[in-house]
Amino acid sequence: MKTVLMVAEKPSLAQSIAKILSRGSLSSHKGLNGACSVHEYTGTFAGQPVRFKMTSVCGHVMTLDFLGKYNKWDKVDPAELFSQAPTEKKEANPKLNMVKFLQVEGRGCDYIVLWLDCDKEGENICFEVLDAVLPVMNKAHGGEKTVFRARFSSITDTDICNAMACLGEPDHNEALSVDARQELDLRIGCAFTRFQTKYFQGKYGDLDSSLISFGPCQTPTLGFCVERHDKIQSFKPETYWVLQAKVNTDKDRSLLLDWDRVRVFDREIAQMFLNMTKLEKEAQVCLLHPHLSQLPWVEATSRKEKAKQRPLALNTVEMLRVASSSLGMGPQHAMQTAERLYTQGYISYPRTETTHYPENFDLKGSLRQQANHPYWADTVKRLLAEGINRPRKGHDAGDHPPITPMKSATEAELGGDAWRLYEYITRHFIATVSHDCKYLQSTISFRIGPELFTCSGKTVLSPGFTEVMPWQSVPLEESLPTCQRGDAFPVGEVKMLEKQTNPPDYLTEAELITLMEKHGIGTDASIPVHINNICQRNYVTVESGRRLKPTNLGIVLVHGYYKIDAELVLPTIRSAVEKQLNLIAQGKADYRQVLGHTLDVFKRKFHYFVDSIAGMDELMEVSFSPLAATGKPLSRCGKCHRFMKYIQAKPSRLHCSHCDETYTLPQNGTIKLYKELRCPLDDFELVLWSSGSRGKSYPLCPYCYNHPPFRDMKKGMGCNECTHPSCQHSLSMLGIGQCVECESGVLVLDPTSGPKWKVACNKCNVVAHCFENAHRVRVSADTCSVCEAALLDVDFNKAKSPLPGDETQHMGCVFCDPVFQELVELKHAASCHPMHRGGPGRRQGRGRGRARRPPGKPNPRRPKDKMSALAAYFV
Repeated sequence: MKTVLMVAEKPSLAQSIAKILSRGSLSSHKGLNGACSVHEYTGTFAGQPVRFKMTSVCGHVMTLDFLGKYNKWDKVDPAELFSQAPTEKKEANPKLNMVKFLQVEGRGCDYIVLWLDCDKEGENICFEVLDAVLPVMNKAHGGEKTVFRARFSSITDTDICNAMACLGEPDHNEALSVDARQELDLRIGCAFTRFQTKYFQGKYGDLDSSLISFGPCQTPTLGFCVERHDKIQSFKPETYWVLQAKVNTDKDRSLLLDWDRVRVFDREIAQMFLNMTKLEKEAQVCLLHPHLSQLPWVEATSRKEKAKQRPLALNTVEMLRVASSSLGMGPQHAMQTAERLYTQGYISYPRTETTHYPENFDLKGSLRQQANHPYWADTVKRLLAEGINRPRKGHDAGDHPPITPMKSATEAELGGDAWRLYEYITRHFIATVSHDCKYLQSTISFRIGPELFTCSGKTVLSPGFTEVMPWQSVPLEESLPTCQRGDAFPVGEVKMLEKQTNPPDYLTEAELITLMEKHGIGTDASIPVHINNICQRNYVTVESGRRLKPTNLGIVLVHGYYKIDAELVLPTIRSAVEKQLNLIAQGKADYRQVLGHTLDVFKRKFHYFVDSIAGMDELMEVSFSPLAATGKPLSRCGKCHRFMKYIQAKPSRLHCSHCDETYTLPQNGTIKLYKELRCPLDDFELVLWSSGSRGKSYPLCPYCYNHPPFRDMKKGMGCNECTHPSCQHSLSMLGIGQCVECESGVLVLDPTSGPKWKVACNKCNVVAHCFENAHRVRVSADTCSVCEAALLDVDFNKAKSPLPGDETQHMGCVFCDPVFQELVELKHAASCHPMHRGGPGRRQGRGRGRARRPPGKPNPRRPKDKMSALAAYFV
């Protein structure tokens, strides 16, 4: 029996598709990487019985990166990144070992069906999967087709079965367009980011951003926000005057009238009009159009039936706009929520530009699924009984159908933001097949002296779609009195109001999304990412009403780009690049030519930017403080022995103004002086980094942290990873044994943690709490005869000693000693320094290696409880 391997983009998606295609008759097991399950069942494929294996990836399998030294900021000129720096595809998440997992599952398979998301990114992942699987699959005979692509828009039985019945091929051109975008963004973004980050962080101490990043889409996105800020700052309010009149139609009712001139900007003229009208006692009903006074059919009162159109079908951009403006959800969060609803089968694919339903779309079937919903059942049943209204003709982008609910759900079922977004999507869908809202608009024109005034009123005739979207309903207004030409009403009052023009407000996320779509910046999938990036980089802050207010850094950067090269921030050049990428996807442009031409353009711009950086620096000097004037004295420099200043603003660092040297520090934690102790190698005072009260901490030498003293050390390592053979703070002196969870980490005693002693991994976030209230803990030179871990010499407080009798001192292995086993508790640190990623496993110092586990003993790789997990591992 032949085997068909099927691969989806997410584990939950694979499970849903497998259940549908197998009709629930399947067996499942975890894959090699522990993250992706494999679902197996038998069936028919290409007219023959086969065994199906359904599994998934977790997004992109591979990511693009530079080779070797080109990833090191200090060793490479950023200009080399445009052409000279070679790139390679690396595993996007090495911990998942996705390539090996796919090869294990694909070995010996005869066919592969790709169920990746049906967009350009999905097509790109298709070829990443094929690169991993095809070499280990059985070879085809006689030109037999073995690679198939399933195309679907929702996780429903009908859509999935139709996709399986109409398999196609992956689109190589769309995959190439994604490759081109990835390489462009990598080379252009890294070159500009590295240069301006090093340049400005080396001069200013209060930028408060860990990275001064540039992005071909990110920067124009920021540009829109700063452009609005500039309009607000340059706005000069003008004073204007309006006349407001009130007439009494009966004893208890009055009408407020609008002046036909709207407003005037000269007070004396406004006063003149006021003087001409306030003496009048009556307001006469006159013709709406005085210049048509000779025509007998012209009415004094206008009554027109008008309609408010039902919405177009929902696409991604509109969903993100509404989520931000009405639901208070940021674009990135809204997109993640929508993707989760999609993978759970509640809505159709949420990434689409289309606002037009296909002719064969089952509108009634989708509507029937909502017929028993407690919130809108009555509206749905009435539509089904009376007949639905054909949706308005929108834009067909040729990708996916509009976003539509796929099954009914309740608030209790979804909860929180997922329910709120689902509710909006469902109400919007019902509205698209409802009737327009119809209302009657009435207008009366009055003359008070020489001046004309009008008032209007609206009366709803048929609520239509606003019944299910009440926030779109026509506001209730009082009906106007019936009157004829020449009727007169007493004037209640006429007064002059002084007002001022107002500046525009800061851009909302919804308005920014509209601008990005209009100018072709990003795609429906990447727009939320670009907005999120400018927030994370501290270029803008999200204010009330989800308005984006640029920070000083964001403003100065954009003004600097305008000063040097406006095209770096204007949307025009990126929009042109997006059009070229779309031509690649359509097979109308050559991938290499587009890539080469675009990189050449930006390379020239980069060189000009570098040569002209003084123009941006002039703006920086006005807004930010130099390093020498920033921070507070903390530790002494090992070169000049003067105090270096600790700069807490992102990125935190130490700066010696005398030597003009800056030393980076671990981020996302606190830094303090470490007992005024010095590094034996360079005489720099040590500092202590801590991630929090329950987390890990370790000392480090600022100079060694930035300039590794030994070959086996990398930049960004603290004393807990230093291989100095005799320093009291080094791994060689404080290391105990290999970590129980990660392959490359070593458990190191934290000498600063007493009396609540800790042993922490120097790579991952494992922390073991031990020997609480012990007076002293030291790492012995002796090792355990069973596991080769270093022994610990512990002095307990006499009053709280766990030892028998009056004993207070005990030496033993923290893993094997029965006394110590009960005193060890495994936890996970709140955070871990991101640079500590670990390398190949090896023994560290004095024979401290991985403990040998007895045969047949289970290996608790990820203990679920906090009780003596370390001891359980070794005993």
